[in-house]
Amino acid sequence: MAPSKAKKYAMVGTGGRSSFFYTAIVRDFSSTSELVAFCDTNQTRMNFANSKIQDLGHAPIPTYKAHDFEKMIKETSPDEVIITTIDRTHHIYITKALALGLNVITEKPMTIDIPKCTAILDAVEQSKGSVRVTFNYRYAPHNTKVYELITSGAIGTVTSVHFEWLLNTMHGADYFRRWHRDKRNSGGLLVHKATHHFDLVNFWLRSRPESVCAFGDLKFYGRENAELRGKTKFYTRAEGSEVAKSDPFALHLESNETLKALYLDAEHEDAYYRDQSVFSDGISIEDTMSVLVRYRSGASLSYSLTAYAPWEGFRVTFNGTGGRIEMEVVESSYVNSGGDQNAEGQMLSRKILLRPLFGEPREVGIEESVGGHGGGDKVLLEDLFGGKGENEKDPWGRKASHVDGALSILTGVAANRSMATGQVIKVDELLKI
Repeated sequence: MAPSKAKKYAMVGTGGRSSFFYTAIVRDFSSTSELVAFCDTNQTRMNFANSKIQDLGHAPIPTYKAHDFEKMIKETSPDEVIITTIDRTHHIYITKALALGLNVITEKPMTIDIPKCTAILDAVEQSKGSVRVTFNYRYAPHNTKVYELITSGAIGTVTSVHFEWLLNTMHGADYFRRWHRDKRNSGGLLVHKATHHFDLVNFWLRSRPESVCAFGDLKFYGRENAELRGKTKFYTRAEGSEVAKSDPFALHLESNETLKALYLDAEHEDAYYRDQSVFSDGISIEDTMSVLVRYRSGASLSYSLTAYAPWEGFRVTFNGTGGRIEMEVVESSYVNSGGDQNAEGQMLSRKILLRPLFGEPREVGIEESVGGHGGGDKVLLEDLFGGKGENEKDPWGRKASHVDGALSILTGVAANRSMATGQVIKVDELLKI
């Protein structure tokens, strides 16, 4: 049992991402942090979460259905709430927790649209609580190094950024099997996934988006695209399908202990199917996206996201009045909850090249790191649960607040609006922060 001085946490949402937090609290931060309750719509998943912390030597903790959120707070008295539910419900628990005087840690994206974002901003204003968004990529040493180079003036004033992110046919496909495939749940990949990337640009430039123009389509996944490529055999979900047995994109839940326990064994409660075909109907998100952004600093961004690439990772280039920075990062691929959480987004290679205008190019040294998301996961967890004071300064300013969370989704929300209307979207006309 954690000592009385430990900060107490309740966790809302016990799906795939939740174990990243509850495992760390129980295994690595028991001297500073205490897990006091699980909350979810699905009892089977909460039972699985309890079994996992018991495997780590922790006693099972109380579980509460989502409609008993307030009861959970009253009975377990947490200091903070950690939210890892589906994206469209983040605002519900953020605003409830703030109204009850609690701080919040939420998975990205903070939320998915303007009304929900406005509700969160209003709740923060009316409360004494705070909201932190877990942008782990900020903490990856190579991304921190880029921030250092830019703020040091190594390339003068940044004038333009080109950012290409690639999701491969394992990780990228996974967004088209599960709840993310419905834009009403996730806001699409320009909100759910690219919130990481747009936050990084905001972080690197220490600026915010001013205007956005975007194009996007479903070009690869979905039944219609498969038919155009000559595919003739289809299925709705992998479980029980003969066709799925020969489909390299199929996810077979029964072959993975964690996926089976979290989803296949839990279907009887909520009819959520984690193994939907990526070539079935009902997909409302894009897999091929291009975005142009103008920032208040005067810099511009050209961004692309492809969700069916042959490799996973990103390339980003900064042009400045004094030179150029080029970075390429290759990451390991993964299926959410399908393996070791520490391997999610683990680096295979990374390189930063600094090209001064009137000097020889040189490769920039990067601090060694291990773990998921380029080594950022470990540093983020230490920042969240390591017992640092709320006012302790981070020289890189990596702690992300509700304002950072809002600014990161505004680029994606504006991009969605631009794709729908064909217009350039002024961000301040959507929401002024």
